[in-house]
Amino acid sequence: MTSLQDVNPRVRGIRVSSLSALQSLAENFTRDITQGALKLFKEVIDISSGDPQGAGMKPITFVRQVMAVCLCPELLREESLPLDVRLRALRFLKACDGESLGSYTASSGLPHVRQTIAEFIMRRDGGVPAYAGNIFISSGAQRALMVITKLLSGGEGHPQTGVLVPQPCPHTLLPLLDEAGMMAVPYRLTEDKHWAVDPSELHRALTTSRGRCELRAIYICNPGNPTGHLQDRKSIEEVIEFAAAERLLLLVDEVYQDSVYAPNREFISYKKVLFEMEKHLRDTVELVSFHSVSCACAAECGLRAGYMEVVNMDSGVMHFVDTMLCTDINAPVTGQLALDLMLSPPKPGDPSYDTFAQETLLTQATLARNAQRALKLLNDLPGISCQPVMGGIYVYPHLDLPAEIQEEAKMLGLEADVLYCQMLLQEEGLIIGDGQHGGTNGSDHLRLCVLVPPDTLEEVLSRLSSFHLRLANKEATRRVEDKDETKPAVTSGLIRPKLHLRGKRTGFKC
Repeated sequence: MTSLQDVNPRVRGIRVSSLSALQSLAENFTRDITQGALKLFKEVIDISSGDPQGAGMKPITFVRQVMAVCLCPELLREESLPLDVRLRALRFLKACDGESLGSYTASSGLPHVRQTIAEFIMRRDGGVPAYAGNIFISSGAQRALMVITKLLSGGEGHPQTGVLVPQPCPHTLLPLLDEAGMMAVPYRLTEDKHWAVDPSELHRALTTSRGRCELRAIYICNPGNPTGHLQDRKSIEEVIEFAAAERLLLLVDEVYQDSVYAPNREFISYKKVLFEMEKHLRDTVELVSFHSVSCACAAECGLRAGYMEVVNMDSGVMHFVDTMLCTDINAPVTGQLALDLMLSPPKPGDPSYDTFAQETLLTQATLARNAQRALKLLNDLPGISCQPVMGGIYVYPHLDLPAEIQEEAKMLGLEADVLYCQMLLQEEGLIIGDGQHGGTNGSDHLRLCVLVPPDTLEEVLSRLSSFHLRLANKEATRRVEDKDETKPAVTSGLIRPKLHLRGKRTGFKC
């Protein structure tokens, strides 16, 4: 490979997130601070993506203790560890070849863990049948989604395959579709209805796709990432009926199903709703749902393990799901262990139950309080408004930015919210995600992960407020100056011309 032109065109076409540049710059700042350079901030804080442990949240003790014993089996004799910890570790080790986490597993995952997942799904859905053979474990939900999209993607000589995707959507989704060679066909979520899915918008997006691609799937995120919206039963039924009528595969990201905190609301899976609908729907609608150890309570993002459950998929197609997973050999065994523990945690009466319950409740309470705290402060800032959130780990406020920022961003070839995030990092050492073109009519947004320690959130909100109010005050001052300059001033009988200062920028670097 001698030049850029030799790189696969599809790879060259993968869009690069604006977040990558911010994180690269942040690494430079952190290095400078470590070497003694003076900055206006003592450390860089990153809440742009869902990495709670990276932001300082603590892992679940039970998960880490069992993992420690599995990695160091000599600890099986350590009586200071709870008995249920040692028994779970022994059980898992016996399920591994050579009784070692260092051994390979089947490409679709350990049968023991797949059965655990099936039993979890049946409990969650009130007895709706689930089978281990329909479950595939992968190196995270992202990898599972990639497997399915590559199976859907048409090859050379065929029309490009399209998938309906929400706008806004997870910031990792569009690059994934680029890699798979698929066209993203956006359907707009309704911001003033708490980012709800509008059936008429699905039909509008479907119409726009005709003649451009072969539409084969619809992607849904519930609870919403990054919007925090939670679909109710009626909304889910409408999406299922739409998918059935248009013969689309349903791809449902349910990773944040354990993080619903809106009063009187609860998570309902697409599978449960489907199986309670008419027989012709539950027997024919193809559904793939995704879950992961990156969820709110476990938050083991770095262990890279997730699963997908397929419903009504042809057995021949399922064979190729397994074939695709074979290219990874298998998902990390430590991640498979975390899945097993996440979906089959300690029960009341077990030695580890009280600690597990306390830690889980603390995480859920922290998330709920943080979300409300962030909403209140953001909605009190001028030019920022944020819809209520019902679940998930993000808030997604709308930005009404000054004209000066809009013009500067346009001149630099950036979205205005991207420029805002760059300036925020430069001045306050804070990384938050831009809206990723998630709004309508060119509107701007921010993405903040709120599953962080409360003191970290307070520091984030303090820095963000300080920056935003400075920006608002400069815009107010500029408007006064512009207004003053439009007043006629008599000098030697001449009218003083207006001075165009809008192009001047002070204090802002990008």
